[in-house]
Amino acid sequence: MPSFGIMTAPMQAGYDDIRRVWREADAIPEIEHAWLFDHLMPIAGDPHGPVLEGWTLLSALAAQTSRLRLGLLVTSNRFRPPAVLAKIATTVDVVAGGRLDFGIGVGSRPGHPLARREYEAHGLPFHDAADATASLAEALTVIRRLWTDEQPFDFDGDHVKLTGAFGNPKPVQRPGPPILVGGRAKATLRVVAEHADLWNIPGGDLADAVERSALLDRYCREIGRDPAAITRSIHLPVSYERPGDTREAIGAAADAGFTHFVLGLAAPYPPGVAGWVAEEVIRAA
Repeated sequence: MPSFGIMTAPMQAGYDDIRRVWREADAIPEIEHAWLFDHLMPIAGDPHGPVLEGWTLLSALAAQTSRLRLGLLVTSNRFRPPAVLAKIATTVDVVAGGRLDFGIGVGSRPGHPLARREYEAHGLPFHDAADATASLAEALTVIRRLWTDEQPFDFDGDHVKLTGAFGNPKPVQRPGPPILVGGRAKATLRVVAEHADLWNIPGGDLADAVERSALLDRYCREIGRDPAAITRSIHLPVSYERPGDTREAIGAAADAGFTHFVLGLAAPYPPGVAGWVAEEVIRAA
């Protein structure tokens, strides 16, 4: 069965506005999940406008809701050391009572100047794509172990090195929150095949999304994993003026095998926008 969620990118909007939308969505059964993004500076609109840090905001919204599954679409693996990220994610899962979906990806595209600038602005290194993808694979290995291992462990990878690593408490969800990996690059899809429970791709080019999904199938078979074990997720922007366009996009993506839909809401958020999305987009689709 398809599942539908919303995404409220926490830029050019305040906490009160985002909380209003999430609390309304929490009372609407057709909306099953809600998402933020992980950027430290705006990537659209006023480049000097407000943006809230994703994981901090997610923890606050976890405490303000009771039903929605929630996550970041997607965490930049370049921002935080993986052992620290595992602890942050565990804390959010505890606050949420076991409702976290752990979304992660390589990080911002190097060709996106508004996304690239946030690294230099915050003193963060920006490694090349090959380095970042290999680092993501190691990070997911470490994060899983911190969620599950009952004894401290050492890890000596090419990108991650830990001594006496141990996670306590463990996440509410066992063996851990579902892992969603976002991205379309071939190297990222190999990480998806090995580590992910869900895979997400932006839906601007459905033909490309279908091609990448088929490639993911191939990578799964190469390592002996059932491709059906990975839920296919797609992000689709919502048009307030033309909801029919969004409904058509949902139908086309569903026909292509996608079952997990993240509906992107643009700020400013109209009054009652969650109810409107449920009525005009989800139920109608």
